[in-house]
Amino acid sequence: MAIKRRDLLAAAGGLYATMLSGRGRAAGSGAIPAAVAGAIPRAPVARVQTVKDTYFGETLPDPYRWMENDKDPEWLPFLKGQDAHTRAVLDAIPGRERLLTRIRQLSGDTVITRHVERRGKRLFFEQRPAGSDNFKLFVQEGGVHRTLVDPTTLGGAGGHMSLDWWHASPDGSHVVYGLSKNGSEDSVLHVLRTADAADLPERIPDTQGADPQWLDDGSGFFYNQLTGALDTPERYLDSQARFHRLGSDPHTDPILMKRGLDPRVQYEKIQAPVIATFPGARHALLVLADVRSEQRLLIAPLADVLAGRAAWQPVAQFEDEVTAADIHGDTLYLLANKGHPRGRVLATPVAAPSLATAREVVAESAAVIDELARARDGLYLGLLDGGIARLQLLGSDGRLRDIALPFDGTLTALETSADADGALFSLTGWLTPADIWSADAAGRVTATGLTPRPAIDVSAYETRRLFATAKDGTRIPYALIFRKGLKMDGSAPVWISAYGSYGIAAYTPSFAGRTLALVDAGFIVGYAYVRGGGEYGRDWHKAGQLANKPNTWRDLIAVCEDLVAAKYTAPSRLAIGGRSAGGITVGRAMTERPELFAAVIDGVGWSNPLRYVVEQNGYGEEPEWGAIREESGYRALKSIDSYQAVRGGTPYPAVLLTTGVSDPRVAPFHAAKMAARLQAASSSHKPVLLRVDFDAGHGMGSTRAQQDREAADTYAFLLWQTGGSGYQPRG
Repeated sequence: MAIKRRDLLAAAGGLYATMLSGRGRAAGSGAIPAAVAGAIPRAPVARVQTVKDTYFGETLPDPYRWMENDKDPEWLPFLKGQDAHTRAVLDAIPGRERLLTRIRQLSGDTVITRHVERRGKRLFFEQRPAGSDNFKLFVQEGGVHRTLVDPTTLGGAGGHMSLDWWHASPDGSHVVYGLSKNGSEDSVLHVLRTADAADLPERIPDTQGADPQWLDDGSGFFYNQLTGALDTPERYLDSQARFHRLGSDPHTDPILMKRGLDPRVQYEKIQAPVIATFPGARHALLVLADVRSEQRLLIAPLADVLAGRAAWQPVAQFEDEVTAADIHGDTLYLLANKGHPRGRVLATPVAAPSLATAREVVAESAAVIDELARARDGLYLGLLDGGIARLQLLGSDGRLRDIALPFDGTLTALETSADADGALFSLTGWLTPADIWSADAAGRVTATGLTPRPAIDVSAYETRRLFATAKDGTRIPYALIFRKGLKMDGSAPVWISAYGSYGIAAYTPSFAGRTLALVDAGFIVGYAYVRGGGEYGRDWHKAGQLANKPNTWRDLIAVCEDLVAAKYTAPSRLAIGGRSAGGITVGRAMTERPELFAAVIDGVGWSNPLRYVVEQNGYGEEPEWGAIREESGYRALKSIDSYQAVRGGTPYPAVLLTTGVSDPRVAPFHAAKMAARLQAASSSHKPVLLRVDFDAGHGMGSTRAQQDREAADTYAFLLWQTGGSGYQPRG
């Protein structure tokens, strides 16, 4: 299999593009009517207990530092009180229940297949069937499919379970998979027997991001295991690579790589070691990876790795900017980006790999090479052209062929098998539901029909792809979805989402699904492809990384100003939104230009990244945000910290912040501290609401019902704050 970065968004099954998208601001006051407010429980006022930190001669106050301690006796009461207030306010918005009914219909009708693997005559696929609340694992054989893992039957009264990841063995006889509770992503590894879906006895904890890699004979697999204590800053540091042989006691699994084990392989504590295998290959790769797209690679004979005597030889360092690799026979293929920011494919002998002498087999082009997948008939390449998917095949004859896709959209879950021709992949567009498609060397692309098409009429909708111009002259693409017949008089409410981090192309076209409920209510829903993402390759990412991060939110501001200038909308009807690292983007856009927006949706977002040192996912972010122990890192971190950028007496827009108490990626204190600071600082009298899900994490493992409810809350809030008719609380 090709080694490529495990996209956080792919793990979410398109969550960022399909679950929520929007923002809003009331054409009226946006405040809660007095008669309504009297029946709503008050939001608790956060205790102020200021701590001052001095960084490189600069002192910063932090009035809500106590929220970083989830054992503080006021922490849970504060969250529960804030959520009770938010719940009452949102429930008082007329039209919310009508929205929820429409959202449930749209999401229930939409089947999502987010991962497939072909093993011999078996096809394994992960799918959320129509009406189902969560993703399940199926196998199809002889035209019949059956269920292998159904998390909805496993949760019990204490919460719900989610399927985090899975991989079938080369012959399809076994599947290794991870389950976690309540959206925590704290996976426990299981192995099942395909023939009867029965679990083997072994259970391996601490396997979030295990990335299991099977041996060709299916007798065992390599995996990554966390060693840090849960809910501590050490959680993701110093993980280790182990090997498990089926039927053996996991406690005896040998540790094949950890920091300090091999003095010849030195690396940082934030890097995770993964031992990667490839069908038919006599060598394995040691992949050292962190939040960066780039990877450090070393190689050794597979037999030596299994025997615990590997002498790992270097192949690529982080600075070589290699983002994917594959071994075919005696050849190592590398997706290399140094000096070629949109990527090129190099080939070098496995016996003596060298970037310096590697031959170029696919040259850099206008499109970004995003991933590699090897099949019997060649190397399939997934590409991005400004966020639009392309597909190519480097055939066994050495010729590079374009494979025409049936429409412009997003290609994910690219899957091949070394012993079969062709490729499988998911393809979707804004108004085209996803299906699994197949491609062959002749260029034929066919829908498999594995994903039933929903009975959703999209004929009333239209999409546009446009460009705004940033202050430095850079053209920033963005996309819009709206109902046909739009009047360009500035009266339409608009919700623009943005992300812009890690080199991830987060908001590429994905079927609108439940978002159509907001479009039906009159909104234009859009997505800005700001710098920091991967739409145009490594340079686009670097232009929104570290000290360049201000480009990310200023690109969003430029898109919003373009929408106003073109008379799509006006500031009183304009909203922005982002999730996770997108919280940095919208938080800083809001604190820099509060008058431009009516409302802001900040979903499980980073608000106070200066305090990454106390959360379990913090240190791993240093390559993207900066290290606070260095002055340049501190300056970069301060620039992206919206919590510290809030200023008292400023008329901020209405804000809805969300968090999940089991979030392993962005600690709940980010949203809580930001909510408290805005509630104390804003002079606009517009609501600042904190929505807390006590049975969820970052959203990766949230059920369809949870996503539906959050969407209904978000859309109702946006319609209220942008003056939507029928969504104004009476009083």
